[in-house]
Amino acid sequence: MVEQRHVLLVTFPAQGHINPSLQFAKRLLRMDVQVTFATSVFALSRMTKFSGSIPKGLSFAPFSDGYDDGFQPKGVDPTEYMSGIEKQGSNTLRNVINTSADQGRPVTCLVYTLLLPWAATAAHECHIPSALLWIQPATVMDIYYYYFHGYEDDVKNNSSDPTWSIQFPGLPSMKTTDLPSFMLPSSDAIYSFALPTFKRQLETLDEEEKPKVLVNTFDALEPQALKAIESYNLIAIGPLTPSAFLDGKDPSETSFSGDLFQKSKDYKAWLNSRPIASVVYVSFGSLLRLPKKQMEEIASGLLKSGRPFLWVIRAKEDGEEEKEEDRLSCMEELEEKGMIVPWCSQIEVLTHPSLGCFVTHCGWNSTLESLVCGVPMIAFPHWTDQGTNAKLIEDVWETGVRVIPNEDGTVESDEIKRCIETVMDDGAKGIELRRNAMNWKELAREAMQEGGSSDKNLKAFVEDAGKGY
Repeated sequence: MVEQRHVLLVTFPAQGHINPSLQFAKRLLRMDVQVTFATSVFALSRMTKFSGSIPKGLSFAPFSDGYDDGFQPKGVDPTEYMSGIEKQGSNTLRNVINTSADQGRPVTCLVYTLLLPWAATAAHECHIPSALLWIQPATVMDIYYYYFHGYEDDVKNNSSDPTWSIQFPGLPSMKTTDLPSFMLPSSDAIYSFALPTFKRQLETLDEEEKPKVLVNTFDALEPQALKAIESYNLIAIGPLTPSAFLDGKDPSETSFSGDLFQKSKDYKAWLNSRPIASVVYVSFGSLLRLPKKQMEEIASGLLKSGRPFLWVIRAKEDGEEEKEEDRLSCMEELEEKGMIVPWCSQIEVLTHPSLGCFVTHCGWNSTLESLVCGVPMIAFPHWTDQGTNAKLIEDVWETGVRVIPNEDGTVESDEIKRCIETVMDDGAKGIELRRNAMNWKELAREAMQEGGSSDKNLKAFVEDAGKGY
């Protein structure tokens, strides 16, 4: 009798990590693999509160990150925070591994997301095979790899020169603005832990022979990037998006977010009333807070474009009421021309026939969702991997255009109008972008179908992972 496979899935407690990890868990469950999902107490409390019934074969293992009632970044020492996660998380993983073995359902493989290199150490100590779940594109992993394998000085010495570019093996030429922001001197100090953690992550992988890295991408999307690191086995298993993006059958399946249950206007009825491919969708993810000056420029650009728009402006999470000085100066005109909401289901919007383009911060989850839905993008990157994603969107996949900021970093209204017109108009460029977007949509769906490249890759990984340490 073949022992049932049991994957211990460890996720950094941030929404951008949890969402693809949860989709990965669901894929494993459909393959009759038991999954224990481990992340912070607070993150799991939000997930289980809003998830409804828990699928058969899925269990949870919470650990404390020191903020069980909710993470507040103000005043937090990032090094201390990461140290606390490591200590509590490592103990939890060992307990889960030991308890599961005692219960006759031993963990057969440990999978962990980026920023958690200690999880691989815990697996090694318990004689369990492990794999990294890389939730960003393979291209970004390649950049980090080569940065720490011979290119660090080149980047450090030249990244302040706007004319400088670099070409890593197997990748297109990159300017400074195309590199992950954590490599650059302008990176926010609160995330000073990120680059050393990535370095430690790669050092941990380098200790293994041909380590497995599961990547949230698909073979056709990044064929060269998936082979650019000879010493690693990069395995494309994506796109890890909710099934509704792929088959349209389950619009209730959404990301777990506290904002999900905020009262919002009836944007669906509003979308239904708009012409096909006419609406500009604007959303910058769950973390990014743009300065008032930039918000005013976006508002002006949307109005100048003359097109209907759906703009997500998230409510303040600390319960603080909006002040008069925070209110956009042209709010009345905005509400006449478009719709502003504190939250919407991105699945419902990106799959709606009235949608014409997506103004996005280029977070990898949103980027993949756009590709899967065949929606052209206006790339508005801010930090972490978003600049690299924007580079890929504009120059490699050719499914969108990237905004060009002015000297102080602000994207002006005329630039926003230019980008909207480029993507939405019926000129040669717009037609090409929309055609490319539809092509990637078909390729993404093929990859996830039964017998598609990502489906076969994941099945092969599960089969191999069940063979033991």
